[in-house]
Amino acid sequence: MTYRISGRTGAVAAVLGAALLVPAVTATPASATTPAVSCTSANTGLAAKLKKDITAALADRKGTVAIGVYDRSTKTTCTLRATSAYDSASTVKVTVLATLLWDAKKHNRYLTSTEQTLAKAMITQSDNTATSKLWKQLGMTKIKGFLTAAGMTKTVPGTDGYWGLTQENVTDEQKLLKLVTAKNSVLSDNSRAYILKLMGQVVSDQRWGTPAGAPSSVAVHVKNGWLQRSTHGWRVHSLGTFNGAGHDYMISVLTQDNSTMSYGVTTIQNVAKAIHKDLVPTTSGALRYTPTSRPSEATVAVPPQG
Repeated sequence: MTYRISGRTGAVAAVLGAALLVPAVTATPASATTPAVSCTSANTGLAAKLKKDITAALADRKGTVAIGVYDRSTKTTCTLRATSAYDSASTVKVTVLATLLWDAKKHNRYLTSTEQTLAKAMITQSDNTATSKLWKQLGMTKIKGFLTAAGMTKTVPGTDGYWGLTQENVTDEQKLLKLVTAKNSVLSDNSRAYILKLMGQVVSDQRWGTPAGAPSSVAVHVKNGWLQRSTHGWRVHSLGTFNGAGHDYMISVLTQDNSTMSYGVTTIQNVAKAIHKDLVPTTSGALRYTPTSRPSEATVAVPPQG
């Protein structure tokens, strides 16, 4: 199945594109304890180095952070708070696109030109209107159907159209990224390529987070999310997949209790830099990926409780 990409482009979204209008209800809190980073690897010494460097990157950082790392090439896995639930914000948009493609595959059809336009705006610009249209079109039955097929058993879709309040954890987000980056029975090869293509075309001011510090020798695909609420402050998340230089790896970082959006971004980028440096060592003069611009802080209107 080939998914043609529309030549049309949507209106350029500001960095506020992922800010969501959400009700002020209490989110499922992440663990209040301070667990240790856990790493395993087939490469002698790599797990210990990653554990040490990720832990150091989090030292003196406030907020609650969940981390998932998986590198197929070295059979390396790192986790921190992998089962703690977070409001998804706009990271759920990867799930929305995957659901759309999964459903299209089931019905042996191409995406329509409208769906292609909405999908591109949703992923590359984090357009909320496009996301809401696709979320409504798919409906809860299809979204839950995909989650079941993907084994994302702990992901709970947001109700009443509030897709940004979907509850997700690192374990399920890593399952999703694994599906996107390797052959499987859930998503077709063309569907996976389409998702990665759009994640590789995210606008420059949203290419922060997990790509920070990635060596120039790897291809970068990213989708971020950010949301401020009356409880747990700023949620700032970043999903990234990276391929090249003999490596094939993915990183999920979910955070909350951040005082500002930029604070959360910095925390994620500190972690990402440590991971890239350990997984793909380069010579001191080698270029590494640096986000082209710092994101502005968004202001999210939250209705009063009641």
